[in-house]
Amino acid sequence: MQTDPPVVSETALAIDKPKLGMGSIINLSMGFMGIQMGFGLQNGNASRILANFGADVHELSWFWLVAPLTGLIVQPIIGHMGDNTWGKFGRRKPYFLVGAVLACLGLIFLPNSNIVAGESMYAMDFLGITAILWVGIGFLALMDASFNISMEPFRALVGDMLPKSQGTIGFSVQTILISFGAILGSFMPWILTNWFGVANSAAEGSVAPNVVWSFYVGAAILMLTILYTVLTIKEYSPKDFARYNGETVVKKKGKMTDIFVDFVNMPIRMRRLGLVQFFSWFALFTMWVYTTSSLATHHYGLTPDDTSSALFNTAGDQAGFLFGWYNFFALIFAFLLSPLAKKTSRKFVHVLALSSGGIGLLSMYFITDPNMLIISMLGIGFAWASILSMPYALLIDSLPAAKMGVYMGIFNFFIVIPQIVNALFGGPIVHAFFDDYSIYYLVFGGVLFLAAAMLTLRIREPLFNETEIKEMEQRDALGAA
Repeated sequence: MQTDPPVVSETALAIDKPKLGMGSIINLSMGFMGIQMGFGLQNGNASRILANFGADVHELSWFWLVAPLTGLIVQPIIGHMGDNTWGKFGRRKPYFLVGAVLACLGLIFLPNSNIVAGESMYAMDFLGITAILWVGIGFLALMDASFNISMEPFRALVGDMLPKSQGTIGFSVQTILISFGAILGSFMPWILTNWFGVANSAAEGSVAPNVVWSFYVGAAILMLTILYTVLTIKEYSPKDFARYNGETVVKKKGKMTDIFVDFVNMPIRMRRLGLVQFFSWFALFTMWVYTTSSLATHHYGLTPDDTSSALFNTAGDQAGFLFGWYNFFALIFAFLLSPLAKKTSRKFVHVLALSSGGIGLLSMYFITDPNMLIISMLGIGFAWASILSMPYALLIDSLPAAKMGVYMGIFNFFIVIPQIVNALFGGPIVHAFFDDYSIYYLVFGGVLFLAAAMLTLRIREPLFNETEIKEMEQRDALGAA
């Protein structure tokens, strides 16, 4: 039986949430590690898989549209539903459990789309796209929608369970686990080939065995980590949640149309952070989609239409290998984010990190030895660690507790909309202006990272003075009250 969420009472007095130990903070986000392993596999291999099924390089960004489109639709809806759901299994846990099951199915079937489609569909096409490629796009959509169903509640869960004083450490720990999962996902094809001898090439129209088995391993780890969080975390009851947030339990269930009202009324800080997110995620999407092609053409000397040779698959393995390195560096930097933010400010950390990411992405053009591109990943890893934590640590101070889920979902608009714009126009730009040599588009992504760093300076928080930060937070809290 479900219980309606609490709503704000002007006469209620808030009681501080109890601080959680490090073990409990880790348990909150353990499932996110499995989700990010799935994302790591997707980011490093989706373009390669679609290319194996016959996609041209200038079409890749269009096929990646399914990922941000599903996020645009799914995350605010799931956030709103989570805010208004109080059942015996919890407030957020039912959603990321269902999402995990569906994501596992996507991970298993995406690299096997040619088998699912069957030989009879090889000669069929629709709108100029082969039936096998359509099947692959469908499983990519299922996988990404499922990731989004699981991912949004984890962001909201940290906001639900932790006091604001632990917000930065909570999202930093989440970043550490995300990075560890992404490292596993990114390195897995390389590990299976170099440590276990699994082949990294296959017949034309099929996916290499090392990629297929990597997706199987990812599905297993995703499910195990989600179950771990479900079994180790007990969410607050409606009564306790109301008590900790100065609210009283009143039966008033929010309507789905409230999402649009909440969007219009989003806090100023959220708007400014949204613009920073827009440029940051535009650059990230560029990197994820075009790194394999850029390596193949700029670093391995292939032509853009060579997508089936052994050397192309080597470039694909190298892309996953490099993605593993930027996630490894993100893992290291995640331990430094909270102490560095205390010494300076969250804003300063984010400006520095995004600037490092811009330099890292730009350097991929100048470093021609693919084995030396690990240097580029250092700056990108710093940026990735900060993107996964600092915007959310800055955001939760300005959000009403009862609407944490829906606002986290709305904040996701600023992640998925730039990806949609990039997916629509990135391919034609690469084709028309760069003759399908996508390395130049990666350079553009580096410039956007630098623009995001500059826009972060607009966030109303001092760069260095911790005392001023605390005073400003107190003023903001009094103003909100």
